[in-house]
Amino acid sequence: QVQLVESGGGLVQAGDSLRLSCAASGRTLSTYDMDWFRQAPGKERELVATIYRSGGSTYYTDAVKGRFTISRDNAKNAVYLQMNSLKPEDTAVYYCAARVVLAREPAYWGQGTQVTVSS
Repeated sequence: QVQLVESGGGLVQAGDSLRLSCAASGRTLSTYDMDWFRQAPGKERELVATIYRSGGSTYYTDAVKGRFTISRDNAKNAVYLQMNSLKPEDTAVYYCAARVVLAREPAYWGQGTQVTVSS
């Protein structure tokens, strides 16, 4: 079992930055691909970013490319999402998730952290 706990969310103004953290316990994250998802009110959950097990490859949804950066520190068993130039449409609950390599869906989820961006 892997327990994931997100932190770093909050209320910010458009153009500000936030850094989300996801701390893991139970197992090392080094064997998992790690995802950040978000879900806005009334919308489906969407994949925001992925960092693969090696840490060398990443994926971003088009809406956040150039503004968000996903990173991982396997020594600290943590994953991060640096969010710059935030927009009101980034408002959502953000979840980190651990996915077994080649699996389509994450095996473990955090409880989520709220990000609210005011205009």
